[in-house]
Amino acid sequence: MSNYWQIQQAKAQFSRLIDRAMRHGPQYVTKHGRPAVVVLSASDYKQAEKPGESLVEFFRRSPLHGIQLDLQRSKDKDRPVRF
Repeated sequence: MSNYWQIQQAKAQFSRLIDRAMRHGPQYVTKHGRPAVVVLSASDYKQAEKPGESLVEFFRRSPLHGIQLDLQRSKDKDRPVRF
């Protein structure tokens, strides 16, 4: 079975929807043919809710960490733009 449910199906088979979310991962409920909500198990939600690494930690892991960059701006005048 797919992990996409029409809203009518989700309402009629709510217990089954929850069971599938717990056993098989996120379940998507559609409204008018478009994804509307995602049903997650509590453990999947807790995992998604955990804060990730900070931006500083991300940059420290970068292979470019420690490289010196020339951040000086050009002194050239702006080029004319025609409208």
